[in-house]
Amino acid sequence: MADLTNRERFLRVMNYEPVDRVPNWEAGVWGQTCDRWAAEGLPPDTLSWDWFVGEEYFNLDVREFVPVDWGMKPPFDYKLLKRTRRYEIIQDSNGCVRKALIAGAAHGTRASMDQFLRFAVQTPEDFAALKKRYPVDRARRYAPYWRELLLPGWRNRQHALILGRNCAPGGFYWRAREWMGTENLCYAWYDQPRLMHEMMEFYAEFTLQVAVPILEEIAPDYFIFAEDLAMKNGPLLGPATYKEFIFPRLRRMVEYFHARGIRHVGIDTDGNCEPLIPLMLDAGIDFLWPIERAANMDPVALRRKFGRGLRLWGAVDKRELARGPEAIDAHLRELVPLIEEGGFIPTVDHTVPPDVSFGNFCYYMRRKEALLRGAL
Repeated sequence: MADLTNRERFLRVMNYEPVDRVPNWEAGVWGQTCDRWAAEGLPPDTLSWDWFVGEEYFNLDVREFVPVDWGMKPPFDYKLLKRTRRYEIIQDSNGCVRKALIAGAAHGTRASMDQFLRFAVQTPEDFAALKKRYPVDRARRYAPYWRELLLPGWRNRQHALILGRNCAPGGFYWRAREWMGTENLCYAWYDQPRLMHEMMEFYAEFTLQVAVPILEEIAPDYFIFAEDLAMKNGPLLGPATYKEFIFPRLRRMVEYFHARGIRHVGIDTDGNCEPLIPLMLDAGIDFLWPIERAANMDPVALRRKFGRGLRLWGAVDKRELARGPEAIDAHLRELVPLIEEGGFIPTVDHTVPPDVSFGNFCYYMRRKEALLRGAL
């Protein structure tokens, strides 16, 4: 088969058609991982911090993300509220007050999760005030002169084009969690249903309204909702709650994207979201990423259960990379049937942690390239 463009490979894999090789994508690394790899022989100033758009050192394929800003305008002021030798308490741009350990931070990556102390939305009145920070105001949400400078390249692209940078649009659960916090959100579905319906409707309408001018000019190849709505043992909201609050708006958004020519719409969530997958599929979602193996998300079992309607991205267990070449080979061989069938793009099931050595990751990438060519 003649060499295909990056875009042709992506579209053919997603359509279960033959390819010369599967796209070579990855998500990135922790800051601490970069420090370890530098000590183990990674040439200095080699890696970029955005592997989603490609990484020449590891021969990753190029992707392009339409730059759309769905964030607060204005954001909350960043404030350092307290600092000791061990930790700092800050107010971030979402209005969340957080306590963060100082030790171990590297290149903007913390060694542990922050402790979340307070969130911007406690009451319906808080949300009414917060919405004012989300004007559609498209002139401030796009790159200057994007029609003149960027649109011609998008129309003649040879790589996948994505509506919005990774995590930029967020998702229904993602935004509500940012505004209220996980624990408060778990109660709010039951204690404040009117507010939650308002939040979900606002997210859908705001996200679409901001995107309209782009979609009137170009049809990107995919859109992905960033959700992170599950933990190791299951989702953080049940199917009945998802169906009432999120499903109708999700389906409406997916239908709009399809009508505007976006072929594929997916969901990015860590953890085990399997109980929600039937609803996601009914809403028109057709791919899921990153298939976290520590949460018992088995890509072969998922394909068997849900069929070809659910494309799968990710599913490479980061824990296996730390174990060395034999474990890496055995793990990648498990994915061969999915590569052969199609509708599957393997990546590490999140960013690469610092227990993975530079040598092991280089070995993984070499063996993965063989997997992508069907030559493992």
